Amino acid sequence: MPSRRTQTLSASNPASIDIAADLLRSGGLVAFPTETVYGLGADAANPDAVAHLYDAKGRPAFNPLIAHLAYASDALQIGAFNAAAQKLAAAFWPGPLTLVVPYQGGARVCELARAGLGTVGIRIPDHPVAHALLAAFGGPVVGPSANRSGHVSPTEAAHVSEDLAGRIDAVLDSGPTRVGVESTIIDATGPELRLLRPGGITRAQVEALIGAPLADAVPNDVARPASPGRLLSHYAPRARVRLEATHIAPGEALLTFAGARPPGTEQAATILDLSPEGRLTEAAARLYGALRALDETGVPSIAVAPLPRTGLGEAIADRLGRAAAPRPG
Repeated sequence: MPSRRTQTLSASNPASIDIAADLLRSGGLVAFPTETVYGLGADAANPDAVAHLYDAKGRPAFNPLIAHLAYASDALQIGAFNAAAQKLAAAFWPGPLTLVVPYQGGARVCELARAGLGTVGIRIPDHPVAHALLAAFGGPVVGPSANRSGHVSPTEAAHVSEDLAGRIDAVLDSGPTRVGVESTIIDATGPELRLLRPGGITRAQVEALIGAPLADAVPNDVARPASPGRLLSHYAPRARVRLEATHIAPGEALLTFAGARPPGTEQAATILDLSPEGRLTEAAARLYGALRALDETGVPSIAVAPLPRTGLGEAIADRLGRAAAPRPG
């Protein structure tokens, strides 16, 4: 793709929001912070801009994109919300929750952004800079993670530049993100709610609200996923990722939690603890940065010590599982 001059816009400068919104209106690509990770924004109604976004990320065009909006009331203009979806939106928006609902928005989210599906994923981010940008733009903005497709997601503006400098128009820099893993995605198209991707809102939080177990997603259809983050191999560093490591081989990097030191730790090339105190919120926020840091050491393999799978641990396990999956090609 043709090289672009990628400018960094400081979110502390009030003019940056207007510059970023104007870039989006002109069909440009702007990376912006959310509470989860940095997203790569494009005008959801502009198929040319969306095509450029797919090209910049190297993302398969069959993988649908999430539409981001400033206000929950705007979501009713593009999606059909049943009672359960309305209840979830009222409880968790703004926040790290994406709802997949039947699409009814005309041309507001183009067919390419929806990967030809009759549904749309919608999210209202809980981040002041994201809110300001979306409000200034005044319409849906698709915002997949601002990295090359399949790579580790970005939690800082520098991570965005590592992957996309020269491929996008601007990065709106507001420092590190807070949550660190992507939004939870729930299929609310039918009477039974299904968890398509665990994320910043836990299964337990949703089940406490709806008063019933949350169904799991049907087996993943790699040829036509129903939502982002469903590809088998995703969120991957260059190094091989080895899960549930109970022994560390010489020269491996160790990614651990709560001070765990499996046998062979003394042979590790480097060690990073996601949360020495055993806090899953800290582990989630540090996950992608830790994978990037370990990958930059050039190790051939990253051994991951066993982590809890409760609460946010389910989302962490999902991301690590996809990072460890066989790579396509």
